[in-house]
Amino acid sequence: MTVRTRVAPSPTGDPHVGTAYIALFNYAFAKKHGGEFILRVEDTDQARSSKESEMAIYESLSWLGLQWDEGPDCGGEYGPYRQSERSDIYSQYAQQLIDQGHAFYCFATSEELDEMRKQQMAAGEQPKYDGRGLKHSAEEIQQRLAAGDPYVIRMKIPEEGSFSFEDYLRGQVEIPWAQVDMQVLMKADGLPTYFLANVVDDHLMGITHVFRGEEWLNSAPKLLKLYQDLGWEAPVLGHMPLLRNPDKSKLSKRKNPTSVNYYRKMGFLPEALLNYLGRMGWSMPDEREKFSLADMIENFDMKRVSLGGPVFDVEKLKWLNGLWMREELSDEQLAQRIIDWAYNRETLMKILPQAKSRLEVFSDLAPLAGHFVSGIPEYDPSELSNGKVEEEKVRVLLQFMIWQLEGLSDWNKDNIFAIAKHISEHLELKIRDALEPIFVAITGKKSSISVVDAMEILGSDMTRARLRVALAHIGVSKKQAKSLDKAYRTFG
Repeated sequence: MTVRTRVAPSPTGDPHVGTAYIALFNYAFAKKHGGEFILRVEDTDQARSSKESEMAIYESLSWLGLQWDEGPDCGGEYGPYRQSERSDIYSQYAQQLIDQGHAFYCFATSEELDEMRKQQMAAGEQPKYDGRGLKHSAEEIQQRLAAGDPYVIRMKIPEEGSFSFEDYLRGQVEIPWAQVDMQVLMKADGLPTYFLANVVDDHLMGITHVFRGEEWLNSAPKLLKLYQDLGWEAPVLGHMPLLRNPDKSKLSKRKNPTSVNYYRKMGFLPEALLNYLGRMGWSMPDEREKFSLADMIENFDMKRVSLGGPVFDVEKLKWLNGLWMREELSDEQLAQRIIDWAYNRETLMKILPQAKSRLEVFSDLAPLAGHFVSGIPEYDPSELSNGKVEEEKVRVLLQFMIWQLEGLSDWNKDNIFAIAKHISEHLELKIRDALEPIFVAITGKKSSISVVDAMEILGSDMTRARLRVALAHIGVSKKQAKSLDKAYRTFG
C-alpha cells in the first residue's frame, strides 16, 4: 500500500500557519513512508472562495518547501483537485445515501430552524436538528420535490448509544451519538458540505491517512459513519493538537499574526518557520531545536506527537530564525536573501511610482518608504488620536476597518478606499480626517505616500497586522469589545 496523505485548505482568506502546520505533519508522514502528498482545494463555499486566496495557498506552501505530488495546478491521476469542479460526483453519492436509507430530504426553512433552536435553548437543551425531516411520508416528499420546494440532504444519525474508533494519536475514542447532529450533506444550492465532499474525495483519491486538527475530533463519528454507509474502508484518522497563543488560548489572529504571508513579509526564513512548526508538539530524538525538513523526515515518527497544546510564541520563533541566519547562511547568501525578500526589482517597481514625485536624492527613499520594508512601525501611540478624530471614534474606525478588510477578497486600492469611505460616512467623519489615524497605523508617520496605495502594496496580512497593533495601542476593554461587536452587527 502506498501511503497517501493530503492537506485540503479552503481558499477563503490568508494562508494560515495552522494549515501549514497540518500540511507539514501530513507531508512528513507521507515522505517518511515513501508515500505521496496531495493538495486539494475545498472551495465549495463559493461566496467566500477566491482565486487570489487559492494562489496565496500555493505560494505559501511552495515558499515553505512543502511541494505536493498532485494538486489543482499540477494535476494527477485522481483529479480534478478543486471541489467546485467535482459537483456531479457528490450528487450521485448523496442520492445513493438517500436510496439506501442513510440520508433524507429536509425542507425546513432557515427561519423554522432558527425557531427550533430558540425553543431548545429556552428549554435548556443543546441546540441540534430535531429530525423533523424524517417524519415526512414518501408521498409528501415526492410532492414537494415535484413542486420544486428547496431542500437540503441530511445524514441519519442514531438516537442512542455511542460511536467508538481508534485514533492514530489518541487511541480509543468514544463519543455519544447524542452529541452528534444530523449533518447537512448537500446544501440547497446543490453543492456539498465539507463532510460529504471530504469523504468522497478522500476515498476516490486513495487517501490512506488523515491527520487533522483536534477541533474536528467530535465530528469524527459523522465522518466515519459516512464511510460505513457508503460501504468504503475509512482512512486512518488522527487528530493533531491545536496551536495555542502564549496564554494557552487557541491561536487566533486577534492575539497573534496567523498568516504565513505575514511572516514572509516580516523577513523570516522559510526554513526557520517550518522548523518552528515542526517543533509544535513534536521533537527530534536527540531533542535538538534547529533541524531541517530533511532531518525531520529522516527522524519522523507521528507517534511522538505530544497531545498538549503547543504554544506558538513569536519571540521564540525570532530566536530560532536568528540561529538559522547566523549558522546556515554565509554573508553572500544572507545578502541575496535580503535582496530577494524586499529589495528586489518587483518590490521597488511597486514603490517608486508612489515615491518618485517626492524624491530629490536617492537617500530620500529610505525615510519616505521605509515602512514598506519594515515590520511593525514604531510611533508614539498618542499620534493615533492627535488628529481631528476623538479616541473613541478612532477605536471604532480601526476595529471596523480590520473586520471589513478581513472579508475583502479582491485586494486593491479602490476596494480599500471604498471600505474606508463607507466607515467614515457611518461615523460621520470626513474621509480625510478618518484616514489620519490609519496613516499613522500603517506608516508610523503623519505624512508619506498615499496610505491607500501603501495598503495595497503591503498586502492584506501586513496591513491588518499593523491595524491590530494600532488598536492595541488605543486599547479595547471587554466592555468596549462587546459594544464594538454590537455596533458592527448593525453596520451595513
